[in-house]
Amino acid sequence: MEQPSLEVNLTDTQEEGKLYVVDSLNNLNKLNVCPDESQHSLDEEENTGGTGESMAGSNTRNQGLFFVTFILTLIISLALVSFVIFLIIQTRNEMDQISSRLLSEKKNIEELKKINNIILKHLNQSGIKE
Repeated sequence: MEQPSLEVNLTDTQEEGKLYVVDSLNNLNKLNVCPDESQHSLDEEENTGGTGESMAGSNTRNQGLFFVTFILTLIISLALVSFVIFLIIQTRNEMDQISSRLLSEKKNIEELKKINNIILKHLNQSGIKE
């Protein structure tokens, strides 16, 4: 028993024949690659008459799914970037508050040193020594 050859001479066929051959090879490939889905895809093609309407619907569905996924990705990215910017602003505000507190404490410490020096001078002048 001889096995039929899958080679097709495309130069002898017309344009419509070429499309039919390519379509047949695609169907054969689908049968070999994914046997579970092959019956479903062949049934769809039979229902549409093999005119490629199912492929157009599939492409439209894929483009729609890609578009929705792209929009969701952009929205999530925008939300994350906004959150990071919010955190940066909050951190900057906290750092400003801490630095202002440190500056005020530094001023207080300087004032306490001055008062301590004044008290020491006064004690030294009054003659009270330990």
